[in-house]
Amino acid sequence: MSLVNGLPAHVLLVHFVVVLVPLTALALVVCAIWPEAARRLGIALPLLALVTLVSVPLTSNAGEWLEGHVADDALVRRHAELGDGLLPWAGGLFVLAVALWWKTGRTTASGDSDVSRRPATPVRVAAAVLTLVVAAGAVVDVYRIGDSGAKAAWHDGYSKTASHGGDED
Repeated sequence: MSLVNGLPAHVLLVHFVVVLVPLTALALVVCAIWPEAARRLGIALPLLALVTLVSVPLTSNAGEWLEGHVADDALVRRHAELGDGLLPWAGGLFVLAVALWWKTGRTTASGDSDVSRRPATPVRVAAAVLTLVVAAGAVVDVYRIGDSGAKAAWHDGYSKTASHGGDED
């Protein structure tokens, strides 16, 4: 994918990643901490994580195309390097979402509907901590990638003083 309506696809697709990764991370953490939320979301949680996972390489590939169509720049290279690191985080979100959905489905199928009222087991605590770590890592990575992309796109693209387009006061 290269252009959409005359614009580089990357600048459009990146908005999906910027929204979906934090949304998936938040939903996953809530479901890991609150099992009733996981039951209510059901298959929607792993489907959201799947869409998030698919959006990352699509956006990266569009970014690689764009990188080949802009001047060689250290900021663009840095952004591309950081962008290459997001896929494992998105994969982690997906794997954890599927595992949580599967575990929630097994618990519901076994008739153990009172899980949310029981004290947390060491496995549930470890899973919640792992989920929190992966979610935080994914969100921080998206921030770092987005920050580097904004710097690459705007580092010399605007004036620090206001311009009125030639209008006189």
